[in-house]
Amino acid sequence: MNSSSIRSIAQRAATAAARRSHVRAFTALAPAASRIATRAAPVVSKMQVRGVKTLDFAGTSETVWERADFPKEKLAQIFAKDTMAVLGYGTQGMAQSLNMRDQGLNVIVGVRENGASWKQAIADGWVPGKTLFSMEQAAEKGTIISFLLSDAGQKEAWPLIEPHVTKGKTLFFSHGFGVVFHKQTGIVPPKDVDVVLAAPKGSGYTVRSLFLEGRGINSSVAIWQDVSGKARERAFAMGVAIGSGYLYETTFEKEVYSDLTGERGVLMGAIQGLFQAQYEVLRAAGHSPSEAFNETVEEATQSLYPLIGARGMDWMYANCSTTARRGALDWAPEFHKATKPVFQRLYESVANGSESQRSITENGRPDYRERFEAELKEIRESEMWRAGVTVRSLRPENQK
Repeated sequence: MNSSSIRSIAQRAATAAARRSHVRAFTALAPAASRIATRAAPVVSKMQVRGVKTLDFAGTSETVWERADFPKEKLAQIFAKDTMAVLGYGTQGMAQSLNMRDQGLNVIVGVRENGASWKQAIADGWVPGKTLFSMEQAAEKGTIISFLLSDAGQKEAWPLIEPHVTKGKTLFFSHGFGVVFHKQTGIVPPKDVDVVLAAPKGSGYTVRSLFLEGRGINSSVAIWQDVSGKARERAFAMGVAIGSGYLYETTFEKEVYSDLTGERGVLMGAIQGLFQAQYEVLRAAGHSPSEAFNETVEEATQSLYPLIGARGMDWMYANCSTTARRGALDWAPEFHKATKPVFQRLYESVANGSESQRSITENGRPDYRERFEAELKEIRESEMWRAGVTVRSLRPENQK
């Protein structure tokens, strides 16, 4: 493959990566989020059309369900008698409710009256008294209750919602945290309701933007209780309804354990730790802030990670210099040996409930928001990320 082809793949992958990088974009980029939220569902000439199939994942056969298994007409048939009550209007609540509404389903939203989310919901076209209610009212009216508050928020709200989770209804989650760690959250669903999960592997911003592009995010699906005998089909249908492109089956426990490990590990926590460590070593050795940032963050996110995303780690290695690939191959085992014990300790902390308890405790503090902002400020005002502001301003797309 020639260099122009490599650049083309890298550019396309980098564009896609940038589009998916907004972990809290609905909050941080409210105006843009509002524009995305209220845009009508697209008419796409080349909509992804795929179907359920068994695929080989590195020697293990897994069944993958895809959006083609649940076209809009089938969703309408499956949920003909249902009212989807989406509780919470954060990044996931906003995206999933709008996607289901665009799919033609009967959707209502439940949030705290007259708060910021209530006002945002009105701006997105939800009508008080018709499609917008308090959480208790929405839970009472809904036949499928989508419990999409934060983990700490679910713990706090469950006593108000539980009386409305009545026989024959479906309790839907996008994260298994509350149910799996029920000893800490108190969330124990009644025995006479279906309890299912469809968990998008990305932020609400991405769930919405990929849906509007006619694509769809990948999601996991799990069943906690199947009282009706139809929970599995309805769970996969819900996954497509909320905007998934393809779905794979797991359990509530595995969804939570892998999700919490990933967030604390290579997706967020570990990557910040590795970036910071290398940056500090380079600076201590006399390298300038711009050089240290470029060799630590900028080249990774703008050049190499997109190549990994496009074709895999081996392909990225094969398209780097011989010196770079030799060093990477030699040092990768060292980092594997150094970090695997940390990941093992992390997974144990997730599985034994330590991480969930810390999350509930810290995120439930009255001064949570102030403490969180202080932690973000420490990162934002560190030399590495202040240098990054200047480096990013020099990207071609940021030049005026």
